[in-house]
Amino acid sequence: MVGFDESLSILENPTRRSILRHLVKEPHYPLQLSELLDVSQQAVVKHLKVLEEAGFVDSEMKKSDKGGPPKKVYRVNQSFSIRLDLGPDLFRAEHRKMPRGVSFSGGLPENLESVLGRISSRKSLPIVDAMGILSELDAALESVDRQRDSIIALHQQVMHKVSPSLERGFESYEERQLAHAMMRNPRRPLDLDAFSQGMRIQSMHAEKMMDALREKLMRDFATSSGSFVSGRESMPLPWWMAK
Repeated sequence: MVGFDESLSILENPTRRSILRHLVKEPHYPLQLSELLDVSQQAVVKHLKVLEEAGFVDSEMKKSDKGGPPKKVYRVNQSFSIRLDLGPDLFRAEHRKMPRGVSFSGGLPENLESVLGRISSRKSLPIVDAMGILSELDAALESVDRQRDSIIALHQQVMHKVSPSLERGFESYEERQLAHAMMRNPRRPLDLDAFSQGMRIQSMHAEKMMDALREKLMRDFATSSGSFVSGRESMPLPWWMAK
C-alpha cells in the first residue's frame, strides 16, 4: 500500500478522482469511463494503470453480455483515509488504512449499535431502508467531525501556548526542533537516529541535547507538581511525563 505522499500525488489528478468516484459505485470498463468522463479511452487506460500499480484498483477479464470477446473491468479494492490539518501551530498529516469487510472492533458509538443490529442478520436491504440508515450514519459522521475539529483546535491552542516556553527555554534551533519532535508524538519514545538524519547533525550531538532536555523536563515536572524528583544522572525521562 502506498503512503501519504504518493497517495496525494496520485489523487491530485482530477480525472483519476472522477474515475474512482464511478468505480466505488460498481465495476466499469475503460470504454464506459471514457464515455462518462468525455476523455479518450487511451487516457483512461493510462490513468487506470497508475491506479492499479498503486493498489487503488484491481481488474479482471469479464465476458461480454453481447457475446463479444472478454473485456477488462476495474473496481476499487482498498479502503483508506487521508487527513491533512494545517494552520498556525498545526500540521498533522496521516494516511490511515481502514479494514476490509465488517470489522468494527467496538469502535461504534453506542447510538449506532442498534443500526448494526438491524442489518447484521440481513443479506440485502431495500433501498428505502438503506437510505434511512445512511441518513443516520451521515449525521453521526458529521457529529464526529465536529468533535474532531474541536479536539484539533484545542491541540492547536496548546501548541500556541507552549511556543513562548520553547523560545525562552532553548537558545538553539536544533534544541527547539528536538522539543517539537517530542511533542509531535508524546506517547512514544523519539527515534533519535531519524531525528539526527533529518536535522543533519551527529547522533552524539542529538544525544547530548536529549540528555539536557530530559533534565529540564524533570526539573519542570518537579516545579509544576510541587514534588521532589530524585534519581541517578543517567536515569532516562519516563515518557509519560511528556504527555
